[in-house]
Amino acid sequence: MACCGVYCNRPFSSGVLSTIIPMQSINNTYKWIWGLACWLLLAPQAFASGVGSFEALAKEANAVIRSEETVFTVNSISSGTLRFKTTVTILNENGDHRATIYVPYDDMSKVSYISGTCYDRLGKKIKKLKNSDIKDVSSVSSFSVYEDDRVKIASLEYNVYPYTVEFEYEVSQKNMMFYPHWLPQDEEKLSVEKASLEVQMPVGMPLRYLEKNMPQKAEKSNNGTLELYRWELKDLKPVYREPYGPGLVELVPQVITAPTEFEVDGYKGRMETWKDFGIWINKLNAGRDVLPEATVAKLKQLTANAKTPEEKVNLVYDYMQGKTRYVSIQLGIGGWQPFEASFVDSKGYGDCKALSNYTKAMLAAVGVNSYYALIKAGEGTPDIRTEFPSTQFNHVILCVPMAQDTMWLECTSQTAAAGYNGSFTGDRHALLITPEGGKLVKTTSYGAAENQQVRKLQVKLDEKGNGTANVETHYTGIQQESRDGVLHNLKPEEQRKWLYEQVKAPSFEISKYSFSQQKERVPRITENLKLSLRQCATLSGKRMFISPNLMSKWSYVPDQKEKRSTEVVRTMAFSDVDTVEIQVPAGYAVEYLPQEVMCKSVFGEYKASFKVEGQRILYVRQMQMGKGRFAPETFTKLVEFYNNIIKADAEQVVFVKNVP
Repeated sequence: MACCGVYCNRPFSSGVLSTIIPMQSINNTYKWIWGLACWLLLAPQAFASGVGSFEALAKEANAVIRSEETVFTVNSISSGTLRFKTTVTILNENGDHRATIYVPYDDMSKVSYISGTCYDRLGKKIKKLKNSDIKDVSSVSSFSVYEDDRVKIASLEYNVYPYTVEFEYEVSQKNMMFYPHWLPQDEEKLSVEKASLEVQMPVGMPLRYLEKNMPQKAEKSNNGTLELYRWELKDLKPVYREPYGPGLVELVPQVITAPTEFEVDGYKGRMETWKDFGIWINKLNAGRDVLPEATVAKLKQLTANAKTPEEKVNLVYDYMQGKTRYVSIQLGIGGWQPFEASFVDSKGYGDCKALSNYTKAMLAAVGVNSYYALIKAGEGTPDIRTEFPSTQFNHVILCVPMAQDTMWLECTSQTAAAGYNGSFTGDRHALLITPEGGKLVKTTSYGAAENQQVRKLQVKLDEKGNGTANVETHYTGIQQESRDGVLHNLKPEEQRKWLYEQVKAPSFEISKYSFSQQKERVPRITENLKLSLRQCATLSGKRMFISPNLMSKWSYVPDQKEKRSTEVVRTMAFSDVDTVEIQVPAGYAVEYLPQEVMCKSVFGEYKASFKVEGQRILYVRQMQMGKGRFAPETFTKLVEFYNNIIKADAEQVVFVKNVP
């Protein structure tokens, strides 16, 4: 599934200082301590304002934002300017990415200037940024034909710590859908000594904003021609996410701003309500859903024998998947306005907007009503701020209301099952674009009953403890998604390699494997494996020790601090059932059989049973986990629950050989 660049806050995102390289969660090294001590004693006041404060902020941090100023000036509903200036001290190699800035722009924005300077630990100037040092590259994605997105990249990395970088730039903007989302502390192990945001609005033009975790409200003033809104933060120590804790965005101060009125490429709109924003999208889409008469006739013939609306949807969706492919072409207003349905019909390609609009037109041709829907897509992506209408979306899908239920169509995928949201767009809010305007609705949420892993193993052991196993596993819902990717994107030799990395079993070789898929509202993949197992059982004298849980041993227990400060957040529910039959060689009798194990907690349930019938062990393991938010004090119960499961999963059945 593809995620378009549509509706994202491209030019004014607060994360322009961050690279695409993820931060690693490793302990800080202290090789820079001596340099830091010298720097604190000798650095000019420009870099050492408040040494005591800096020492506290530098502790356990990779970098410290010494000062950061963001000034956003709105000239009119169709133009504005962003000025950004920052000074950052880099404390170790894990903070080096803060010494590089990425300034995106496109046909609707212009970078006026970028300047930068690097200083060593003594405050001595090392380098001043030259124009020749600034790279200007296309940010076209690999699946795009053409986009107007570009980015200017400037780096002042140095290899002796600590060092300090200063950057300043200005961007003028003609796309006024986007106002700043201010988030100075945008990663873990980052401190902020001082940061400010100022938004300057023409008198009589109101600013809409949402404050989260801010110690102080906005300071408002008026200079006669502009209404000024100002926020300031000081002395923010590093923030750390706790295991199973809320996302960083819930923990740090931030301000989201948005217009009431705006204009993009001549299209005026309002954003005060979700309804208003939907009306603007309707303006962009108007008249772009007309199909050629020949295509309409073909669709009516295709669905002539369909007995239900859902059957019609499936037929049209399959036709669309077979006829089109995802390609992003986004220029100017095309980043938000779809291609005409007739264009997609003739060319056979389009982005998420175009393909959703095309499918909507095809469904209308056979008498099925559907709605274009904006959504913030991505696995693990937090939901939008529903209380604050603004451009928080990055993708478009299609909603098809049904008498009993709603179907959601991911129109960028050639393999997805009709009606399945999954981890990419499930369990979050979407903005339906109805004839009356925008309306927020929730997409499908998947629980333990939908996200299943049901496995059956039949194992035959020999006298040496080796064995052969036939394994059949059914994966459904979110649990089948990784296999879906393997099935459709990897070659057979790559699939086999992937299985060797993923299968958790004693030393094994894959003799044979296969996948099969059922496309339903909750899709299913069946995986069949034939394995050769080495030392599946342990021999000691005349005894044979067998751990019947061969493939589903739980191993993860999160670190537990003395005091938990944030809620416990579980974002995925699932149900795993393993049924294992192990055939033991003749001449062995059971000596020890574990008791049935049952564990229950607010987070889920676990049950394991053991039975021996002659030379056959029958082991059944069931584990079900829910999702939700739980009080911080329940974290100790989660750790206890996982430890009990690990202990139960390690249980062994002991056989002893009968000696004549």
